[in-house]
Amino acid sequence: MASITSKLLLVLVCYVFLFPFASFSSSADFSGISLPSSSPKVSVGLYYESLCPYCSSFIVNHLTKLFEDDLISIVDLHLSPWGNTKLRPDNVTAVCQHGAFECFLDTVEACAIDAWPKVSDHFPFIYCVEKLVTEHKYNKWETCYEKLNLNSKPVADCLSTGHGNELALHYAAETNALQPPHQYVPWVVVDGQPLYEDYENFISYICKAYKGNKVPGACAKYATGNFIRSVKLKRSPLVSRKGVNKMWDVLERIKTSLSSYIEITRLL
Repeated sequence: MASITSKLLLVLVCYVFLFPFASFSSSADFSGISLPSSSPKVSVGLYYESLCPYCSSFIVNHLTKLFEDDLISIVDLHLSPWGNTKLRPDNVTAVCQHGAFECFLDTVEACAIDAWPKVSDHFPFIYCVEKLVTEHKYNKWETCYEKLNLNSKPVADCLSTGHGNELALHYAAETNALQPPHQYVPWVVVDGQPLYEDYENFISYICKAYKGNKVPGACAKYATGNFIRSVKLKRSPLVSRKGVNKMWDVLERIKTSLSSYIEITRLL
């Protein structure tokens, strides 16, 4: 009798302690659990203003490289169109460094990001607009809709309803909250760290910060011993500082271009 009782007790113990685990493993739903990614993306933030010549040049000539050699697959790109813009005491009216049209284009680009949240959707539009800026044809920005076969209505609605102004204030708060505070534009932040005046080398910082296993081919050239830095020309930093007017930007750009041309000619 004692033997039977012991066996029954053993079966009961096994049932109580083992059955819940068996039941949990067979019916558990892990859909709401965020598991660590085997290839974590590197955050990249660009804080800029639409008519800053250095910002447009960076977007057109450098940032577009993210979409080469599958580099964008390891990057979480965030664009913030506000830059050195200031708010009047009413905390609503914006004063843009390069004039009223810059405020308008900043809002257009903010609306584009809102209308097409995926980077692969809104970046081509912003690239198109900024390409026109580099060509001094930014007043033709609406041609980008046709060039990219985009419906203009989402952005037009965003502008007409005032939602664009709300987005602008959001980017204002976001930019003003940067730590350390931004000093000029373009202001590039990789993995939470500002690159300061070395922003054109942002890809090397991305590759260094990436901890995943699937390293894009674009990072191969930045591996130790394989990457040869381009000749550094003696020039003023390609940035637009707070409170500096457009004429200074133009004169500085001319000076830099002439210096670069002379230096390159000498090296050839």
